[in-house]
Amino acid sequence: MRAISACLLGLACRYDGAQLPSCRTFKASDSKLIPLCPEQLGGLSTPRPKAQITGGDGYDVLDGKARVVTECSSDVTAQFIRGAEETLRLCRKLGIEEVILKSKSPSCGVGKIYHGETLVDGDGVTTALLRRNGLRVIRHPD
Repeated sequence: MRAISACLLGLACRYDGAQLPSCRTFKASDSKLIPLCPEQLGGLSTPRPKAQITGGDGYDVLDGKARVVTECSSDVTAQFIRGAEETLRLCRKLGIEEVILKSKSPSCGVGKIYHGETLVDGDGVTTALLRRNGLRVIRHPD
């Protein structure tokens, strides 16, 4: 069983409330995919203001060295951390060891996140927490 960013399955949970077309046709063998949205699990609504990590990456957020701030300058760090923790808790409870996440997101970003308009190396908050706890995180090729 694996978990996956819910938006990758076409669920309308993105920050802007838009529904992504399903990014990949999943095979019957992928029927045990558990959709999760860390931002919603952290208590954020959909739609919600766009957010970015300032001052580092997801690891820095977890270590208290960086923040997650919306385009309206609201600090949503606590919600992003809570969402990452809930995602980890659910993965442990369900025995999930592998998670497929959406790239470039401040929560799910795998290897790349945005700083302003620039795409930089780094992981989002949820990816950082999952990796620190030994889960395999896969970037969805979107």
